[in-house]
Amino acid sequence: MRKRFAKLGVTRLARMVEISRILNSATNLDQVLTHIIKEAATLTNTEAASILLLDPRTRDLFITASSNEIPEHLATTPVPLDSSIAGAILQANRPMYIPDVSQDPRWNKGVDKAIEFQTRSILGVPMRDVDRQPVGVLEAINKKSGEFTRQDAEMLTILADIAGVAVERARLNEDLQQAYAELNDLDQIKTDFISIASHELRTPLSVILGYLSFLREESSPEMMAQFDTVLDAAVHLRTLIQDMLNFQYVDTGRDTLELSQIDLVALVQEMMAERDETAVAKQQTITISLPDTPLPIFADQGVIKVVINNLLDNAIKFTPQGGQISIKLSQHGQEAWVCVNDTGIGIPSEQLDRIFRRFYQVESPLRREHEGLGLGLAIVKELVELHQGRIWVESEEGRGSHFYVALHLDGQAQGPPAGK
Repeated sequence: MRKRFAKLGVTRLARMVEISRILNSATNLDQVLTHIIKEAATLTNTEAASILLLDPRTRDLFITASSNEIPEHLATTPVPLDSSIAGAILQANRPMYIPDVSQDPRWNKGVDKAIEFQTRSILGVPMRDVDRQPVGVLEAINKKSGEFTRQDAEMLTILADIAGVAVERARLNEDLQQAYAELNDLDQIKTDFISIASHELRTPLSVILGYLSFLREESSPEMMAQFDTVLDAAVHLRTLIQDMLNFQYVDTGRDTLELSQIDLVALVQEMMAERDETAVAKQQTITISLPDTPLPIFADQGVIKVVINNLLDNAIKFTPQGGQISIKLSQHGQEAWVCVNDTGIGIPSEQLDRIFRRFYQVESPLRREHEGLGLGLAIVKELVELHQGRIWVESEEGRGSHFYVALHLDGQAQGPPAGK
């Protein structure tokens, strides 16, 4: 390679370095090919240049780029390896010079006729990938003055080596972009399916829960235990469905939030007006403590409901029969704090920083007493952070937990945090 460079001269060597830089930065295959044939014709002082790329499946060559406009039918016509000049160059994996193509039986006169061009001589070199395997052929056609020289062959070979790697890189980039597009399509299909399925399941499930609660209250003590079992299963299913719906907010990000000024105090009062079937079934007491003045925040009301509901569901789930749960709202400086307290099983201190991870379970999978996917608290954290808020927990194993959410009061909210 050093000998080749020595023969090129300073001017041509500088040009080759610049070509290498351009080709290595290009990611579009058409741009790469167009630049290669332009430089090949200029550097060899020829009338035209062309590139034929190998189809790895059919093992045929196809005219992929040319100085002359290629008719569509010609671009899709395979050039066989065994009966063409380009095929001979590729199979030999070395440069070839054909001084008079009219005397070579491998030359296809139909190409000239189709593009209205007369080919006299060809200097062709293989284009190779990083493993030095030929992936195509670069041809310089019709030297404008004199004959092709050894220096032309050396220079075209170097250009073809650079081009071969650039072509493979561009192909890989296009394949990667295609793969990304297909993954995005699959992800959208998944999202749409979860959304549709969750909405379709939620309506009949609400009817089931309503009738179960009514029948339970009207049932005899002997039947109440059976109704509690069914009610627990239905509520568990409702939680799973709600988790799937909530991920729509998390995965689509801040752009999907419908922000407006809402009074957090009024919102909690409205939410607590509805009885929670699970808390009723477990004979738990839920109390609320609210300030006398409004707590205005700039937020998505539906999302804030999800946050509070998930924290409440978590407290109900891990608080035993007859336990106590409280929701307290207060103002701390320029923030509104929501605190959900329970008298449940608590959280080991070494696991306090992990419970907000997706699918994390405090209990061992082999000894679990409480069902769920481990998504509720992860969803809460990500939804709170979409509102530039904070969430943390204080807990002691066996003595309950205190979950805190801090949100900016309206007028104090700032732009979206980095990465959101």
